[in-house]
Order: sequence, then structure tokens, then C-alpha cells
Amino acid sequence: MIANELISQTVSCLRTSDLGEEAITMMNIFHVKHLPIVNNQQLLGVISEEEILNNDLDEAIGSYNLTMREPFAKAEDHMFEVMSIMAENNLTVIPVVDDQQDYIGLITQDDLIQFYAKSFSFMESGSIVVLNIRKRDYSLAEISRIIEMENATILSSFLTNSPNSDEILVTLKLNVQDIKHIIATLERYGYIIKATFAETEYIDSLKERFDSLMHFLNV
Repeated sequence: MIANELISQTVSCLRTSDLGEEAITMMNIFHVKHLPIVNNQQLLGVISEEEILNNDLDEAIGSYNLTMREPFAKAEDHMFEVMSIMAENNLTVIPVVDDQQDYIGLITQDDLIQFYAKSFSFMESGSIVVLNIRKRDYSLAEISRIIEMENATILSSFLTNSPNSDEILVTLKLNVQDIKHIIATLERYGYIIKATFAETEYIDSLKERFDSLMHFLNV
């Protein structure tokens, strides 16, 4: 999935002629704390709720004395690159530009998280296994071979690195609920099982956390 395919169909940008009060109202309606400022198709930068509130709300935002930040994603950027830019700049939206650097839309944090949650098998039936592996020993092909020996399939996998360690956590989403034989086989091959989550407890926990996150983003 690339940035151009994630552009919001509901949230719009600001113009320099928009009043501060209008900008704040838009942010409240769309539950965001940032919006890009665009003139014609030129991206001028991204303004935050805090910056607007520090100025006169009855004045046009184009009259504000601002140090405009210009973080943006390119239309062909992968969603992981988009997420990285948003996280690095602590943004709730990110503008998207084309090859000519013209503004073509924006991506909201909410839409990105929603898509991420729906696209990586989080809601698929199955279970979770977390392995503790030395970085030099990691081979997804080898892990997949072992799991497929037990008539199971890896639906998705994620790596968590420890900056000051030579070990990583490998989180596997499997398509089966009964994983006792898989755990035994992995341990027989020398893998350290950090944690496991059965279908019922994991899905209930995931749904609760996801709903809480969505509620937080909408506050």
C-alpha cells in the first residue's frame, strides 16, 4: 500500500485566508491536531493546533508569524515510510505531494492505523507466538518450515529490536488456535518461546486495546 492510496476523502487542507477560528473548528471536526496549509497546489507547511491558539483566532492564518514545518510524504511512498515520517514529526496528519511537489491530499493518523489494523491479519482467527531469537540466528524461512510441518501457516510476522542487545523478538500470527504441538516442535528445534496468546484471550485483548486507541485518537 502506497501513500497515494491512503489519502483521506473527508479531511481537507487549510488556506492562508482561513481564520484561526475556522482552522481550529476544522481540526475539532476531523479530530486532528495538525493540518497542511496550501495555496493553489503549493504546500506551504503544516500548522498545529498549539500554534494557532498562540495567535489571534480572528486573524487569517497567513498573517501569523510561523516557522512552517514541511514534512510530507510522496505519492509513491510505502505506508511504512509514511508512518515513519508521521512518528518522527509527531503528526496527526501528513500531506502528500506528487512528482512535481504539488499537494494532492493528506493522510490522517486515524485512517493509517485503521488500515494497518485491518491489513495485517490482526482480526483473522488464530493465535500468537512470540520467539526470543539471536539476530544472527533469525530465519523466517526456517521458522515457517517448522510451523508448516505442524500443518499451520504464518499469517503475519513482526520483529522487535532491542538497541543494546543481540536478540530480537519475533511475533508470529498463526492461522490455528491449538498451538501446543507447534510450541513443542519449536522448542525441540531450540527456539525460546517468550509468550503465547490463545485465540479467545488474544482477540478480546486486542479488540479492547484497539477500541481504546481509537477512542484516544478521537478525543
